[in-house]
Amino acid sequence: MMNQISDLQFKLVPEQEYNTFRQDVKDIFSIAVNDTFGHSDKEVITDEAINHSLFNSNAEVYHVYENGEKVAGVVVVIDKETHRNKLDILFVYPNVHSKGLGGKIWTAIENRYPETKVWELVTPYFEKRNIHFYVNKLGFQIVEFFNEYHQDPKFIDSEQPTFQKEFFRFEKVF
Repeated sequence: MMNQISDLQFKLVPEQEYNTFRQDVKDIFSIAVNDTFGHSDKEVITDEAINHSLFNSNAEVYHVYENGEKVAGVVVVIDKETHRNKLDILFVYPNVHSKGLGGKIWTAIENRYPETKVWELVTPYFEKRNIHFYVNKLGFQIVEFFNEYHQDPKFIDSEQPTFQKEFFRFEKVF
């Protein structure tokens, strides 16, 4: 199923393509970690974490196309009762970075879900580019900082690297 939103097309990703989608998430998310901390053999994001998004019963998983070229991937979790929705995953392929696509994709998402009362997302503390984008460009507010003093219950006592345990939670209220 293909839905046109603005000049972008959002195509639902069939479950049989989740392995490729998952690998794209891992590859693209690892770029910022490697740029910040140097190359690491530790997983940047686990299959389990990605699957938690992909297989959420309220998730909608999309590839985003512009002019027929696949440029991004998105997972949104839509709560049709509370209208408190989550952007679980958004990635833009590196070959099309810095071309304004992130903002266009976000505008298309907001237009697609106009009943949303609150959008929520998280991003790692070191991702200055993401933080700038969500706060300064899109109008999100940082509402929580997970770290060693205020841990997300999902990660307490985990063996994950620090960069996976320290992140901001953002909200955009309408």
